[in-house]
Amino acid sequence: MNTLSTFPTGFSGATQNGAPAARRSVGELLREWRQRRRMSQLLLATEADISTRHLSFVESGRAVPSREMVMHLAERLDVPLRERNTLLVAAGYAPLFRERPLTDPQLAAAREAVDLVLKGHEPYPALAVDRHWTIVAANSALGLLAGSAKPALLDGPVNALRLSLHPDGLASSIVNWHAWRAHVLARLQRQIAVSGDAALTALHEELAAYPTPPGAAPEDDPLTDAGFIAVPLRVRTALGVLSFYSTTTVFGTPVDVTLSELAIEAFFPADPQTAQALRAHAEASTTQRADT
Repeated sequence: MNTLSTFPTGFSGATQNGAPAARRSVGELLREWRQRRRMSQLLLATEADISTRHLSFVESGRAVPSREMVMHLAERLDVPLRERNTLLVAAGYAPLFRERPLTDPQLAAAREAVDLVLKGHEPYPALAVDRHWTIVAANSALGLLAGSAKPALLDGPVNALRLSLHPDGLASSIVNWHAWRAHVLARLQRQIAVSGDAALTALHEELAAYPTPPGAAPEDDPLTDAGFIAVPLRVRTALGVLSFYSTTTVFGTPVDVTLSELAIEAFFPADPQTAQALRAHAEASTTQRADT
């Protein structure tokens, strides 16, 4: 697999686990997820096909839900797999979903699929991240975007969002820094709303506190994103200014916690100049390798 040399080679075997939360009842946790989803007891009870009275008893602790009921409510609330395990444990049941390291042989097929996507996306950049945006794999094209980052920021686990906005990362190279920052923070906020992850909340606060890099276009500059159909990443590189749209790919119907939290971020050229520059660079690199 082609991975950026400054990042971990291949897939990392570690997963990031936050500090254990104080022990709470399953009813308290379900009520918290219901409120996070902005659902009333009546709406959730209707969607789950149970009585409002029974749901109220579960949330207040007056009734102990069965394992099937916990999973049924978690499904209606779209609770992430990791937190479904937390709900089951709080209700007195064993966790249902396994969390394997990415190096586990049972995830070999998934790793191969990610490898194929990353390699097949070249000469355009692509990377795989975990739920906290730690880069676990990347293709060789990502090096063009990360070329301006200081080595200290690439030492150890690399957080993709921190790399893009940190003063020692890509910040000074991003032409439309204000627009990209707003996009990153809004996306992260949506992820926090869905997951309730405290580590993501801390990351959001960190990113929001970063200063504006010198030379960034004015926040209200109408020319920075003119003509684009979505917010692009416009970054100065050795090949000139490159513009990208990004897409996210996740595994469908995962039953492993680690796999459910893995996402592939792929960058596509936002203009013909970027596509031509990257193709020419890839061809030149191939020719150079063949001559050595």
